[in-house]
Amino acid sequence: MDMDDGYSRNEARDAHADAARGTVASLSTELLVGILAEAPIGMGLLNAELRWVYTNAAFLSATGLDAARILNRPAAATPFAADLPAIRRVLLEGNPRDGAHDGARDGSDGANSAGASATAEAGLVTATGTGWHVRYRRLEVDGRIAGVVAAVTGPATPDQRRLDQARRRLAMQGAAAERIGTTLDVDITCIELAELTVPAMADLTIVEVLPYEVGDRGKGGAPEAPRMRRAALACAPELRRRLGTLAMPGASVRPGADSAVARSLAAGRLVMADRLSDAELEDQAASPEILAAYRMAGVDSVLAVPLNARGRLVGVMTLARGRGRQGFSDDDAVLIQDLADRAAVSVENARQYADSQSVTLELQRALLVEPGRPHSNLEVAARYLPSGNRALVGGDWYEIVRLPFGRTLLVMGDVMGHGVEAAVDMSIYRSAIRDAGGMDLPPHGILRHLDNLISKDDTARPATCLLGVADPNRGRWTFANAGHLPPALFAADRPTELVGLPTGPPLGTGVGGYEQVIVDLRPDQVLLIYTDGLVERRGEDIDVSLARLASLPLPAGGGLEDLLDDALRLVAPAAVEDDIALLAARATPR
Repeated sequence: MDMDDGYSRNEARDAHADAARGTVASLSTELLVGILAEAPIGMGLLNAELRWVYTNAAFLSATGLDAARILNRPAAATPFAADLPAIRRVLLEGNPRDGAHDGARDGSDGANSAGASATAEAGLVTATGTGWHVRYRRLEVDGRIAGVVAAVTGPATPDQRRLDQARRRLAMQGAAAERIGTTLDVDITCIELAELTVPAMADLTIVEVLPYEVGDRGKGGAPEAPRMRRAALACAPELRRRLGTLAMPGASVRPGADSAVARSLAAGRLVMADRLSDAELEDQAASPEILAAYRMAGVDSVLAVPLNARGRLVGVMTLARGRGRQGFSDDDAVLIQDLADRAAVSVENARQYADSQSVTLELQRALLVEPGRPHSNLEVAARYLPSGNRALVGGDWYEIVRLPFGRTLLVMGDVMGHGVEAAVDMSIYRSAIRDAGGMDLPPHGILRHLDNLISKDDTARPATCLLGVADPNRGRWTFANAGHLPPALFAADRPTELVGLPTGPPLGTGVGGYEQVIVDLRPDQVLLIYTDGLVERRGEDIDVSLARLASLPLPAGGGLEDLLDDALRLVAPAAVEDDIALLAARATPR
């Protein structure tokens, strides 16, 4: 082809386009709207805020939608929510994009629009029906982006539907990976799973978990379904208000023998029941309260999906749809089962973590419940506060050892690290402290002995440790410190004193170099020793944290238990991120 010939054709095409634009621009708005209204091709218009502002008759006919359910609504609250990512890219980039739909589903109302928008971002809207194919193009007016034109080009072909199903499935998997399992908390994980499915996949979703010891079901069934704990419920806000206390999480429930939940648990597979009569719905409901919730929500389709994680049955998720929506399809079942399988792994991981955390906490409590008893000339109170479920249990510990001549050894330590290993190492340190106390060594000698002993064990973790020997008969404290925070002395009408001690390295390093300091012991003062969880704040210098402790007027004349309560209330952070151990001591009157 001659180059000049090619340029001529391009110039002619551009001139023709310019002429067409000029002709269209000269037409009145009423005439253009009339042309669109009579056009045989379905045409719709979204404004720049992605709200539907126009649809012609062919558009409504091809999609089976009612104008009142789409016009003046954001795309996120309509059956086109699944196409939102593509529509946004069209608006941003200007390149046309396609969407394929299985059919019309009941549009979400205004109360659901926020939830629909969130799930639409992941493309999680499923539907059944005749289906259609739509192409999106950016609309520009006088160089300004005015919105997006949606043209229904005909029924969705099988290839287009398969492509759209694959796109939605990948989007769902991405959303599940991002939004489910963000914490190692069973209930939060179940809530994340339930909320991901509403309103995109269901009007009402309930997640129930099995007791940890019940996990081998679904292989032959059982005569009676086990009791489960309802962990999560998700539905539209206005439905939640109507439900009141019905179907709320936290209850212990046993599903009826003929219910979809019981059959799903027994068989270990998905159970789907669509277009149910009221009598059939009564059979499928797991309990009378769930039946009441279903009737209130107008439910006529139920899908029960087992949560299987690595061959272990974790629980069951029940999705329900109201009469205004299409029933569950085979494509829905595949999509939801895939979601359930992925979520079940997160739930099981959270359960295993909680079980491990419980074992560790019980071990640590068992090791702390029986410290030694002081001499009668010393009053002692101690407290241990675990951090809770957000962090692994640490190695905080304390000990009390009676020494000869009315002296009492007080110990506060913190094994580095968390978990069962730290708790076990804590018991090793406590045993070694008791043995060293029997040698009647001075505090700094005890630290040297422990450091030398622990450093020979390559598996033992280092630990900080503060020793204080109370000698009320001679009126003195003797302290030695291995990398720990300083002790605090409280006295009536006197400022709090943080005892300055030479700080040696933590135990187990083999470096040694510990010194002792002698301080006057007065009958009106209280000693407080503690672990770092009491004072430390994330992002705050430790000197600032200690200054806060020293500035607080903790009462020295009341009960020691009350003093510990005040210390925890006034000094400890509101959200405890680390274990706290603290011990208070005061000489008793002679």
